[in-house]
Amino acid sequence: MASTMILSNPNLIHSKNHLRFKSRKSFATTKSLLISASQSLQALIFDCDGVILESEHLHRQAYNDAFSYFSVRCPSSPSHPLNWDTHFYDQLQNQIGGGKPKMRWYFNEHGWPSSTIFDKPPQNDDDCAKLIDTLQDWKTERYKEIIKSGTVEPRPGVLRLMDEAKAAGIKLAVCSAATKSSVILCLENLIGKERFQSLDCFLAGDDVKQKKPDPLIYLTAAKRLGVSEKDCLVVEDSVIGLQAAARAGMPCVITYTCSTADQDFKDAIAKYPDLSNVRLKDLEFLLQSVVSAN
Repeated sequence: MASTMILSNPNLIHSKNHLRFKSRKSFATTKSLLISASQSLQALIFDCDGVILESEHLHRQAYNDAFSYFSVRCPSSPSHPLNWDTHFYDQLQNQIGGGKPKMRWYFNEHGWPSSTIFDKPPQNDDDCAKLIDTLQDWKTERYKEIIKSGTVEPRPGVLRLMDEAKAAGIKLAVCSAATKSSVILCLENLIGKERFQSLDCFLAGDDVKQKKPDPLIYLTAAKRLGVSEKDCLVVEDSVIGLQAAARAGMPCVITYTCSTADQDFKDAIAKYPDLSNVRLKDLEFLLQSVVSAN
């Protein structure tokens, strides 16, 4: 789905080599948003990137390969193709959701590039959209190639937790901001086609108009699952995902990665380095404990 949204956030501070928010309070949530009065765990909802697999370094590689393939050269560094280093990309992906918004933000701030797509930087909205769509499409195909290489594994504990939820009659969903075709490929390769086809709900970035931290994808999932938001539990890896879950009124646990470990997860009901030691009964107990405390 083509997107020409111009991302503008007054709380975002940027410089050539740094990207941050003025204050974490701009996206602050409270425990009252996370839990109202959940009676039981009825649906378990996973993010994909960072939760089911550690993928951000793979996405960064695919973006940089796209920039190189199309010789994308920004005014700030016209002598060589654009390359997002690890430190910058970690900041970018942790604060701006979705691939197209990332590129649009970057080009708006650092200047629209020349490339083999356009000899000169695009001069109007239609050409800007075409540039971003072309880069994103190529990047998605490159990312698929990486996933299909067979070198990527699911994060520890994910498959067991999915199977436990299914066996207990708990509804299972995956909600990702990524492109639908790339998420399907990831899921079929990492959790297997049988588990993928048994999901009670699957939503990708193509399915909703607003990206995380907007709660729309989680609100849509609850509606399709036929479950109250308070009876869903979300598994996320980043503050952006946590904010989306909180705004949807859903409790959230965090399984952080090396690129998100330092984020402020105070509004999560729990956080883990991975799910290897987390069982379904642990999550059910967490929900009961939080409700009792409130």
